[in-house]
Amino acid sequence: MLLRTFLAVHRAGSFTAAGALLGLSQPTVTSQIRALEAQLDRRLFERLPRGVVATSVADELAVQVAGPLDELAEVAGRGRPGGASSEPVHLGGPAEVLSIRVLPALAPLVEQGLRLRITTGLADDLLDGLRAGRFDLVLSPIRPRGRSVVAVPLMDEEFVLVATPVWADRIGPVGCDDAGPLNDAPLVAYAEDLPIVRRYWRHVFRARLTRSPAVVVPDLRGVLAAVVAGAGVTVLPRYLCARELGTGELVTLLDPDDPPINTGFLAQRPGSPERPHVTLVRDRLLRAARSW
Repeated sequence: MLLRTFLAVHRAGSFTAAGALLGLSQPTVTSQIRALEAQLDRRLFERLPRGVVATSVADELAVQVAGPLDELAEVAGRGRPGGASSEPVHLGGPAEVLSIRVLPALAPLVEQGLRLRITTGLADDLLDGLRAGRFDLVLSPIRPRGRSVVAVPLMDEEFVLVATPVWADRIGPVGCDDAGPLNDAPLVAYAEDLPIVRRYWRHVFRARLTRSPAVVVPDLRGVLAAVVAGAGVTVLPRYLCARELGTGELVTLLDPDDPPINTGFLAQRPGSPERPHVTLVRDRLLRAARSW
């Protein structure tokens, strides 16, 4: 029990958030961590005004215990009567992450009896649905606010500026101090206001993007397909276009030392009854995300 609580705190970065995920009070979590620290005679977490930060001792311990504890959680979930097969797990998130990362990670559990119902959509809508009880878990590209939802960091997305080699040759060299060479290249985006592209311009070029997109596709996989076909330039999460970068269908136009990074979160309602199949999915995703 102490190690399970420790791992939840290490992943959540907060005694309160870990307690909500485990169905424990914050004082109980604090007491258990103190007991484990006393057993080990080592400090595991440094307390901050908001949350905690793991010490090097805690990081080393997490590496040692995460795999076995995650495997035990999966076995326990499968072994309970009516566990993984009783009710579907309702999971929401961005279509791209669900399709490329999440579903492949969860697919082996389906053969073991897990039932899934997947909903795609925008973060705010899905988080509202989580608060209303329509979902068990939500993958959110933004950190949820308020106490009605608890969230743990799941994965980091690095954004890259990409185009085909033909467009790269036409554009020429691009530097962080000048986005001028990109002025005549058509922009492809998933929304009219180019949120990802604008963020890249602001973060990398330190400039405000005022252009309109040439192509708008409300799915990043469609944006990827359009750019591979030669429609123009875009900004994508690296994981989404890793294969195309590997084959040479796409190239990065710029590789800044400090690329834009976005953290995705796995969100859940605090205090909800612990259901084995929801725990199974949550733990599987947290474990799989370590290699994403």
